[in-house]
Amino acid sequence: MIYDYLVIRFGEITLKGKNKKDFVLKLENDVRAKLSRFTKLDVKRHFDDLEIHLNGEDAEPVIHVLTRIFGIQNISTAIKVENNLDAIRAGVLRVMGAEKDVHTFKIAARRKNKQFPVHGSELNQELGACVLKNCEGVSVDVHHPDLTVRVEVGYHETRIYGHEYDGAGGLPVGSSGKVLLLLSGGIDSPVAGYLLAKRGATVDAIHFQSPPYTSDRARQKVIDLAGKIESFGGTVRIHIVPFTKAQLAIRDQIPEDYRVTIMRRLMFRIAEKEAQRTGALALATGESLGQVASQTMESMNTINQVTNLPILRPLITMDKIEIARLAKKIDTYDISIRPYEDCCTIFLPKAPRTRPDRIHAARFERALDIDALVDEAVRGIVVQTAADENQKDTFNQLL
Repeated sequence: MIYDYLVIRFGEITLKGKNKKDFVLKLENDVRAKLSRFTKLDVKRHFDDLEIHLNGEDAEPVIHVLTRIFGIQNISTAIKVENNLDAIRAGVLRVMGAEKDVHTFKIAARRKNKQFPVHGSELNQELGACVLKNCEGVSVDVHHPDLTVRVEVGYHETRIYGHEYDGAGGLPVGSSGKVLLLLSGGIDSPVAGYLLAKRGATVDAIHFQSPPYTSDRARQKVIDLAGKIESFGGTVRIHIVPFTKAQLAIRDQIPEDYRVTIMRRLMFRIAEKEAQRTGALALATGESLGQVASQTMESMNTINQVTNLPILRPLITMDKIEIARLAKKIDTYDISIRPYEDCCTIFLPKAPRTRPDRIHAARFERALDIDALVDEAVRGIVVQTAADENQKDTFNQLL
């Protein structure tokens, strides 16, 4: 690879004013963690960007990792040359020679160093003429070029940029507090987790399992989904809740049309306790308004009653096609459609109440020892990460 280093630009972080340094440090830490397996790299932080010195490392796999880290707007391949016109000409030709399938180009030069004798517009003309003279089969296209060669004349050296790759955007994971995501094995909740992480939230997941009605393969789905969310930054800790006793009690004691409502209310109570224990500031779900019976406005209102924590619903205005498209983009879709049931799909009533009432829900719950069910479920929670497969045996023993 002809390039010496990569330049990471921040995007939204640049608007953070006095807090900008904190966001940049979080991003730098994410970048260092995700690139730790590339032993030759050297990461340097500047006010407006991060530099990744390749030191002979192949750029392509490094770029692939960087494009999945939130907080990065774009990544450019780059070289540095001396601050003289001959060196800049040679550098531009070097970049042109490194890129494939380039038929049209544009030079975009600017001077940070106003002492450099050649002005930006003159530099564009000079370097464009040099490329036309020395590179066969290329022409200038200032509107839609195959490649824009950016030239930045600094105080001590000149940067010349080659291809630019889109980053994941958003904010660095961990810059917006912690959220506890109700993560099922379905299509929606992992997409919600991805969107929360993109806004800088540290995402923990809580998953409700009801053996023997749900299997270890259903739990493995959730672990794999958490791993996909984790690939964009941060570590996703999965809080696995034994939920069989609670579900059986709901099945036996609650009218059929209210079972989904009461189950969700119980889940939120358990999730709130676990959030408070672990420092999460909000709960989150993959709910989309009107998609199923438990996601009507009336259902959400009745279910929300049992918790004082904010409930974030990143997918609330999206339809199933939009959600599935995003799930495919982030590589969770094929995992989500594995045919292993989670607890939300067992004991389903034939006709769940679509407009449940708070007063009726509270009255039906009197048939249950809510506090005992919540406390027992919370005591049984096992926490693991996508990488922590050693916890499987511990979890099975506890069951």
